[in-house]
Amino acid sequence: MPELETPYWLARPKDAITAGIVVIHEGNGMSVQVLRLCERLAAEGYAVAAPDLFFRTGGPAAKEDYREQYSAVKMDEMLGDLGVAATVLRSLGARRLGVTGFCMGGLFTWHAARHGGGFDAAVGFYGSGIATDLGRTECPTLLLFGGDDAYIPNADIEKVAASHPDTVVYPEAGHGFMRDGSEDYVAEAADDAWARMLDHFARYLGRQA
Repeated sequence: MPELETPYWLARPKDAITAGIVVIHEGNGMSVQVLRLCERLAAEGYAVAAPDLFFRTGGPAAKEDYREQYSAVKMDEMLGDLGVAATVLRSLGARRLGVTGFCMGGLFTWHAARHGGGFDAAVGFYGSGIATDLGRTECPTLLLFGGDDAYIPNADIEKVAASHPDTVVYPEAGHGFMRDGSEDYVAEAADDAWARMLDHFARYLGRQA
């Protein structure tokens, strides 16, 4: 059986495409929240591609325990999947590219920014494990965390913030505060984080916020 090419979800703006963003899903796989966020970014004028990083283990929600699929992701394959999405966006006219992600995707965003993902800007949301891989990024990178995150120790967030000044922490928000339509959603933090993300991408991808 031939190997499946990296599948991705694509959202395009009505206007001419000059910049694109790759969106990385959470540890529970592709979700309606991630797809809605892709549509919101497209409405801001970006071409957006969200690759399914779990396609090698069955795709979205193929396992009862999502951690089986999460742990099966290999970082070199993940960067290759992001590269597929980036190539699609460039073929549509994007000259500069950003990357953003949530939860697992936040960590993978950091990994791409640190280890040669080829992006011009990055925004990572509540990525667990970043504290174990601190260092210089290859593109301007904004990190956002909830200060009441049940999955990321405050000590790790403080370590990240000390090493990477472009880090924002929302004290009253928990993990998944951007996940609209869920009990984890924190509107005030989500609205501020959204604005910061748009400002960051506008600055480095050459679009108006």
